[in-house]
Amino acid sequence: MIQGLSEDDVRLRQEEGQSNKVTFQTSRSYRQILVENTFMPIHNILFILGAALVLLGRVGDAIFTVGVISLNIIISVIQEVRAKRQLDQIALLNRPAATVIRDAMTQTIDPDEIVLGDILVVTAGDQILVDGAVVGPGQINVDESLLTGESDLVPKHTGDLVYSGSFCVSGSAMYEAQRVGAQSTANRLAEGARTFRRVLTPMQREINTILQLLLGLAGYLVAVIFIFTMLDDVPLVASVSAATVVVGLVPNSLLLAIAVAYALSAVRLARQGVLVQQANAVESLSNVDMLCVDKTGTLTANRLQVQAIYPIGMSLAELEQQLGAYASSGAAGNATSEAIATAYPAPQRPVSTEIPFSSARKWSALAFADDPSAGLSVLGAPEMLLPFVTTDHALDAQIVQWTEQGLRVLLLARYDHAVDLQVSGDDAQLVPGLTPLGLISIGDELRPDVRETLAMFQAAGVQIKVISGDNPQTVAALAKQAGLTDHLKAISGPSLEQMDEGQFRQVVAETTVFGRITPQQKEHIVRTLRDMGYYVAMTGDGVNDVLSLKQANLAIAMQSGSQATRSVADILLLGDSFAALPHAVREGQRVVNGMQDILKLVLARMIYATLIIVLAPMIPYTVRHSGLIAMLTMSIPAFALAAWARPGPTDRHTLGRRLAHFVLTPAITVSLGGLIVFLGVLALGFNRQIDPATVAASARSTLTIFLVLCGLMLLVFVEPPTRWWVAADRFSGDWRPTLLAAGMAVVLGIILAIPMLREIFELQWPTLEEGLLVLLVTVIWVLLARLLWRTRLIERLLGIDLGCDTQEDPPAVVADPVPTRNTV
Repeated sequence: MIQGLSEDDVRLRQEEGQSNKVTFQTSRSYRQILVENTFMPIHNILFILGAALVLLGRVGDAIFTVGVISLNIIISVIQEVRAKRQLDQIALLNRPAATVIRDAMTQTIDPDEIVLGDILVVTAGDQILVDGAVVGPGQINVDESLLTGESDLVPKHTGDLVYSGSFCVSGSAMYEAQRVGAQSTANRLAEGARTFRRVLTPMQREINTILQLLLGLAGYLVAVIFIFTMLDDVPLVASVSAATVVVGLVPNSLLLAIAVAYALSAVRLARQGVLVQQANAVESLSNVDMLCVDKTGTLTANRLQVQAIYPIGMSLAELEQQLGAYASSGAAGNATSEAIATAYPAPQRPVSTEIPFSSARKWSALAFADDPSAGLSVLGAPEMLLPFVTTDHALDAQIVQWTEQGLRVLLLARYDHAVDLQVSGDDAQLVPGLTPLGLISIGDELRPDVRETLAMFQAAGVQIKVISGDNPQTVAALAKQAGLTDHLKAISGPSLEQMDEGQFRQVVAETTVFGRITPQQKEHIVRTLRDMGYYVAMTGDGVNDVLSLKQANLAIAMQSGSQATRSVADILLLGDSFAALPHAVREGQRVVNGMQDILKLVLARMIYATLIIVLAPMIPYTVRHSGLIAMLTMSIPAFALAAWARPGPTDRHTLGRRLAHFVLTPAITVSLGGLIVFLGVLALGFNRQIDPATVAASARSTLTIFLVLCGLMLLVFVEPPTRWWVAADRFSGDWRPTLLAAGMAVVLGIILAIPMLREIFELQWPTLEEGLLVLLVTVIWVLLARLLWRTRLIERLLGIDLGCDTQEDPPAVVADPVPTRNTV
């Protein structure tokens, strides 16, 4: 019997630094959060321009140049630090545990406590935590795909090396820790990639593209400004100020607002029992239109119980004894063998040969060392074993009866003599000569609230497919119990194996239940659905689900699932609460809807401000004006919209058209109104023969007031509080954005009313004529924009059809039917 290390041995190795303790970083460090939020490309440019203004003596302008982005940085850092602390606490609770043998006793310890020479126990679904060599009689099949990229299973026997970062798919064994800590394979491979890299979501990638285009446009305008500086002998300080205004148009707060929105969503989901492990998971939830679920452990609770047995050629007591001995003697146990051992306890017998259960084979085998005939017992799916049974037994009726009840059916059979099944990974092959001993039926129970959860997905237009290794009729019966009754078609893995790719695609599209599916077939099904254009979410809990989870757009794992599934999952359901998924879907919708509202405001402001700068006879506002406009109409509203966003149906395919429909009208009308205000004030001043510098300052101040008012009105149009405001977007009924706009208008009024604040922001109290001009043009703009949006006149003049219907109410949001008391 293996003794393992003693406590003294462990203590000595820990003192010598031979432990597995490495820095465990569940997310970015505080330094990384600060650096990444501070030194973004657009921020770096504005920091450089701010430094140039300081060198030129324009300290006030420099402060305003970096003031808005500093506010964004502070807000986003605070929010992300809060999210990091909460998520780190949750993630630490879900670290894989290590099972070791010390002083001849099995112990469960933290992976950090493993030391060199420890004997570790690994079973199906466990992660190999350190590098080592297999010791003792066990054998396992290992998935090393996360290390090598190869999905083929690698058999491991006594003396074979195992590597950290791989997973045990089947079997059980012990291995001795030979390389720990920084020397292990997983840590050495990760050494070159320890710097955190933000994973951009699909929407973030689109936004990043937009920002790059806008930054390119700003760079072009800055180049033009400096060319004119050299040709017309314009003062350098004026050119730097103008360049700062142009670069300031790039919406630098956009990515920060998105990062904060995702962080807040992750924290909200954690409270509902959902741990977000990948940033894009929150957005992915709103895009899902195909949900693939595994049966065992996902639809069902994986609490197996033997229901009945059916002996063949022996008494009931003899079959019970055979089943009990088989279940208690195998080293590679699983939930099925545990259920059998519980129902029929029997003494453990010595085993000479063991072939662990495999999801690909659907059977396992044992040869007992005390059996004089050296025969081999096989337990597995009847359809996998019956082709090798030599005698004719009428078992079909009993199998059909049990499968129609949703029960899992297994066949126990035996070779009465020694056989060579040529075991190599999953390639072991049965040979004719099996004698059936009996059938056994095993039942499982549906998870709480599965019916309600699946009904919610179906009501939201999400298609559902159930994929399992069990008999397709058993799976279909359970699917019906879960509420999937419409057009329910079932097919088996062996039938799929006979099809060409075209037939396979058609069957995958039309079928709801897939049974006797191998892990490779499950992966193929998910990949095919993605190729067909579906946005696929896959749920799973076992190591046989890893391949398909890696293929899905969104991988969802159960907390009680194997370490392998938890490691590749984008989302982890804490407490195995399937009922938490509706909360997650609604949170994804909330984030996407909030980001779309922010994009509308940001793009509209960028385009009309650029047009005004290009068309105006001079730079139409200063650095301080630009900072004030950005703060009141974009930065603060962006964070508010992200926090206030509500769930509702989203369509990732129409985002571009919806943005264009909203942005076109203000891009043209606000720029036109701004030019009227700017040129109008210039005309009024020149007619009075006022000093040109004073007139220019007055025109810039008045234009700033107009652009702030228009930006705030756009905030109301984005979330219409009443049906009168329904023009560019659907009716919201949410008064919070409108009240925020009113509050920002009050802030503008306070700045104008207090001389010191006016001086800081380089504003002037407007004259009666200037005030009336601003109010008149603003009112006309609101009415004109509403008319143009509703009639789509600009779209018709441009000969485009954006197909955005904003006059109808949005589809009803599917309520979460899951009672709050049942959620985690």
